[in-house]
Parts: sequence; structure tokens; C-alpha cells
Amino acid sequence: MPAATCVIYNPAAGRGRAERLLAEVRAAHGGEIELRASREPGHAVALGRDAATEGFARVVAAGGDGTVHEVANGVLQSDRRDTVFGVWPIGSANDYAYSLGMDVWWKRRGERLPTEVMEVDVGRVTAGGRERFVLCCLGVGFNGMVTVEARKTQWLAGMPLYALAFLKAMVRHFATPTMTVRFDGREVVTPTLALSVLNAQREGNFPLRPAARLDDGAFDYMHATRLRRGHLLRYLPAMATGRLPENHRLITLGRASRIAVRSGVPLCVHADGEFVCVPEEGVTEIALDVVPRRLRVEVFPPARYGAR
Repeated sequence: MPAATCVIYNPAAGRGRAERLLAEVRAAHGGEIELRASREPGHAVALGRDAATEGFARVVAAGGDGTVHEVANGVLQSDRRDTVFGVWPIGSANDYAYSLGMDVWWKRRGERLPTEVMEVDVGRVTAGGRERFVLCCLGVGFNGMVTVEARKTQWLAGMPLYALAFLKAMVRHFATPTMTVRFDGREVVTPTLALSVLNAQREGNFPLRPAARLDDGAFDYMHATRLRRGHLLRYLPAMATGRLPENHRLITLGRASRIAVRSGVPLCVHADGEFVCVPEEGVTEIALDVVPRRLRVEVFPPARYGAR
């Protein structure tokens, strides 16, 4: 019989503190936890799939949103539907943990606070003949380029990292190519700076859609069209506090269960901070749909959805 929990982690997470932190947690839990380290990008997908297939009751991703994305994709690729997926947030961005309330639980982990299991939606994105699952968020256009800039900065984490990456992207990658975007049965053709699609509440530490819920069968989105750099600077505080205007002529907020994008130029798209495609690959179309209540996740109810 395997241990009750398999923890899959990125050794570089937490600026190299991951192994020490997890060793402490494992010691506190005795033989209930098995640790498995990812060796390279993509390895955590195989580790997550193997752990679920082997019969671990709980498979935990310990790291940032990238590690969460990979491990969850592995679990979702397995045939097991009873595996509980957990998140221990020790990375530079912990957006999914925020909506689960597990960021608060992790800070208080020594108290052994009780958690619950919740069935949540996931997204499924298809691009360039490839398919993957999305847990927290997906970003098209400018948002993808923010991820490019964030990857270049190793000395910051959290909101400061993504605020700096946002400003760099605004200088280096500002463009509004015409895109055809379909939200369920409604189609718009317009210059597009960015499209944020959220299953949870945050993208890059920005709570863009604070009312988003994980089990409502729909995405919440923010579609930014002909914005100028001045608009971005003006609305940066609103993005940081989750107070985007509801009736702006250049920003559309809404909900949809299926979203498709077709662009005249190659797309830059991230899912949970991991690249779905970059412009060099020449992908010009993506499709995203909701898979209702596909994943069982561990949540800390007192802090779920940002309650503090």
C-alpha cells in the first residue's frame, strides 16, 4: 500500500527552500507522505499521472501555479476519478491556492487545520493540435507576453513580480491585432489587446474577476480591446484590487462556458502561467471549454475565494 499522500514538488520553488520545508512537513506527518521531485519542465505531469494511477488517495502539487498546472494535468490524464488533488503554495505565483483558501492553510499548517474536498470545474484548451487542462486562468495576447517577461525575472515574487512584468510588457509587447472571439453563441471581431479567461479569481496575482467560482459551470472573462498604454496605467490599480469597471466601452466583462479565438497573427497564450503557445509556433486559433466538476480538490473553507 502506498502512503496516503504523494507530494510532487519543484526543487527550485520557494527560491530553493522547497525541500527543507517539505522535509519538515513530512517529519511532522510520519510515514503518511511520499515526496517526489520533478527534474525538468513537463516531468510533473508524468509524476502526477503515475501517482494517481498507483492509487494515492491524495496527490499534492507543492510549488507555484506552474507546478500546480502540471501535476493536475497528470492527475486528470489518469483513469482515476477518486483522487483528491491538493495544493501547497510555495511558488512565486499562487493564484489557484488563493481561491482554494490553501494559501492561508499553508501559513498555518502547523495547526493541522481541517480541510474539505470540493468538486470543481476545469478548462480544456485546444491549440495547435494539442490539448491540455486549465485550472485557474488562461491569458491571450498581452497577458501571455506578461508571462514572458515574468519568466525573465528571478529576484521577485508575487504581485511585485507581475507588476514589473506588466510594465515591461507594456513597453515591449503592446499590440492590438484584430481577433475574432466567440463567447458561447456571441461573436465579436475587434482589435484585441488581451483576453483573460478565469475559472478561479486571479491571473498573475491580479484579482481580475473576484466573483468567479470554481464549480458554476462557466468561465469569467475580461476582454480588453482598443486600450492604449494610458488606459493600462490608469486601470492598473483597479486590476490589482479587483475593481475593473463593469460598463467600459473598451473592456468587456462576462461569463461563458465555451470561448474560441481566431487571430490574424500568431498568438501568445498561457494557461496557469505555462505557455500553451508562443508566437514563434505560428498558432492562430484556440478553443476553450468547461469540463464541469471534473476534479476533486482540497479546500480550506474559512479562507476560500479570498475570505480572510
